[in-house]
Amino acid sequence: MRCLGLIGGIGWESTAIYYRLLNQRIQQRFGGLHTPPLLLHSLEFHVLQALVREGRWHEVAGLLGHVAQTLERAGAGAVLVCSNQMHYVADRIEAGLTVPFLHVGDAIVEALRAERIKRVGLLGTRFTLEQGFLLRRKPAGRQGMLQIETPDPADQGRLERIIFSELCQGLVRESSREEVLLMIRLLRDRNVQAIVLASSELATLLRPEDFAGPIFDSTELHCAAAVRWMLDEDTPRVDLTRTTLTAEPGGRVIKRSHLSPLKLVRHP
Repeated sequence: MRCLGLIGGIGWESTAIYYRLLNQRIQQRFGGLHTPPLLLHSLEFHVLQALVREGRWHEVAGLLGHVAQTLERAGAGAVLVCSNQMHYVADRIEAGLTVPFLHVGDAIVEALRAERIKRVGLLGTRFTLEQGFLLRRKPAGRQGMLQIETPDPADQGRLERIIFSELCQGLVRESSREEVLLMIRLLRDRNVQAIVLASSELATLLRPEDFAGPIFDSTELHCAAAVRWMLDEDTPRVDLTRTTLTAEPGGRVIKRSHLSPLKLVRHP
């Protein structure tokens, strides 16, 4: 297997999900004690988020680019970032590498194309939704006329609070789940064909039985693409079967997507 470099800590809950999914996919493929060769550089999220709040994206790009190059020098044959929002500076990170940069947007678009989906509802941080960079990546060049619907500004603010004040800190609340489900229902009323979860932590909040239509979890898709790269498999495959995932030792939640069930840890 090829060695993959991960830029994590953005936040740590998201990074833990990436690490678990990558290991589980390799174990499901080969069984036994097989695990993928991974290099992880985990950042101090408080410092990085302060730069984001102040709009100092040039410094964010420089920091992430430096980490990516460090991973390459350490032996990573490709690099990915365990965050949707930080893909805002993906082009600048990629420019400093001589190895592939595995972009989450490419993984999402490939999966949408495979299911012939043209109109999606997008959920994520306010910045990701407002800036519209995630699924508009020109180098992919294959998304065609993808139409993207997002929640209204007030709902984007509520979603931001849920992601950063709760989910990034490991808190899963039933009241927040109901809020997000209402946002999804409103998006479905706008005739979207599928919902894209463009924040890793959102998948910890939702249950498979909550949905009548397809849900595309960006982290699940990103990890699937990363495993294909590690195994040198060029042909994308969308696995729509359900897979039961087990919690990591001491974990607070079991992650799910449209592929796998969720156990909620409830808080008042």
